Amino acid sequence: MLALIGFGILAGCRGRVEGPGSVVMILESSPNNLDLRIGADAQSERVGGLIFDALVKKDEHYELQPWLAKSWEQPDPLTWVFHLRDGVRFHDGRPLEAEDVAYTIRSLIDGSLVTAKGGGFGAVDNVEAKDRLTVVVHLKRPDAGLLFNVSDGLFGVVPRGSGRDFGLHPVGSGPFRFVSAVQDKEVVVARNHEYWAGLPVAPAGAQDIERVRFEVVPDAITSALELKKGSADLASNVVTLDMVHALESAPNLKVESGVGSPVVYVTFNVTDPLLKDKRVRQAIACAMDRQAIVNAIWRGQARLANTLLPAGHWAAANDAELAQYPHDVARAQRLLEEAGFPAGKDGVRLRLTMKTSTDETTRLMVTVLQQQLRAAGVRLEIRSAEFGTFYADVTKGAFQMYALRWIGSNEDPDIFRYAYASSSFPPKGGNRGRYSNARVDELLTEAAASSDRSARRADYVEVQKILSDELPGIPLWYPNNEVIHTRRVGGVVPRGTGSFDFLREGWVR
Repeated sequence: MLALIGFGILAGCRGRVEGPGSVVMILESSPNNLDLRIGADAQSERVGGLIFDALVKKDEHYELQPWLAKSWEQPDPLTWVFHLRDGVRFHDGRPLEAEDVAYTIRSLIDGSLVTAKGGGFGAVDNVEAKDRLTVVVHLKRPDAGLLFNVSDGLFGVVPRGSGRDFGLHPVGSGPFRFVSAVQDKEVVVARNHEYWAGLPVAPAGAQDIERVRFEVVPDAITSALELKKGSADLASNVVTLDMVHALESAPNLKVESGVGSPVVYVTFNVTDPLLKDKRVRQAIACAMDRQAIVNAIWRGQARLANTLLPAGHWAAANDAELAQYPHDVARAQRLLEEAGFPAGKDGVRLRLTMKTSTDETTRLMVTVLQQQLRAAGVRLEIRSAEFGTFYADVTKGAFQMYALRWIGSNEDPDIFRYAYASSSFPPKGGNRGRYSNARVDELLTEAAASSDRSARRADYVEVQKILSDELPGIPLWYPNNEVIHTRRVGGVVPRGTGSFDFLREGWVR
């Protein structure tokens, strides 16, 4: 495989210069913003999740458990009351109190920040610090998704008064404190020895991870080389599965694999003249052979997805309830014909452009997709850019199609509001394809206002049925979490969310 060429040529990789309690972890791109009120990309949420604490924390089944909030209650549908732990301090020594939580939530909705995450708090009317450790959130309308929106990865409590540039020098209360960052190069964090939740206990002969340098390496082959040489210690879902397979035989490396909740998806710009007809979008779905891509690129280490929610989620529709698009080139051609795209003399019916980041697995995926669509008469041009440029383009709607993955936010059915509600166009949400459907909006509002889980499920299933027919986007598959690490590092247990929480308990020999 081309991906493996050069494994013996290590001149481009640096030798280790880190201290004995330090590890180097590879990121494929820089975090967009380490302030979790703003940063919505995977790197921001994963690194930020080590610096900050949320009010509640997801367990392995994505159920919400106490964290900064030791308990909470809803005295009525429009009121949430959170009781905070005492003795929690920010990294600068200030106590974390109710006013900090109230400020964090207010800053998401009062216009002081430009953030897509504000939409998750759109139902909030006001927030008050009832006393030093009690936060009361008053809603304008019932919102059953509020608790998820104050969970780890998505939310982090900041000190009161933190402004727009807070992400440049973030101060949290999490297990690691921010040390430094250089855009497109690295982020450095160090162990918070005063962490309220305690410190891990390393086995005999080992020590806790004291310092993590997140090194930005956009190229997957370079990442594999650094791991093989030992100049990097960890990489989570960074290198291709071909490379993972090759690296498994390296004596100094170990691969940890587990089922993941993130979902890879394609989004269409439904306002584009060529894509506004759902039959065109359905044709593209039929032209795809998703299982072939999983077999070729993911080596079978992924499961096909028909919805954004993780498999087995209580609100997920089952396959029998959703429109299906098995690989069928003839059906794809027929749909394009019906939509007014006959084949030209060269067999081409339609020319489209797909934008992606420079992530190696994504680039391989869209290259295969390009070949598959050609059989149906669709010529797909691929435009790759570093993540910051790519993300800016898709946020402002400068695309016809793009590929990305939902990480974390798809563990709650509120993902459908964030991704598809008419009120969620950027910067108020993640509806980057500008999809709008009045019935979907009505169902999402109804589901958010209900405390009856069975009624909410019925609403969400109907939303998923509509989305599977209109296809503003195509859920593709759920990749397994693949964490590669050197054998000097231990205690690495991948989370289903794909978070970096294993660094909390990890140790180094």
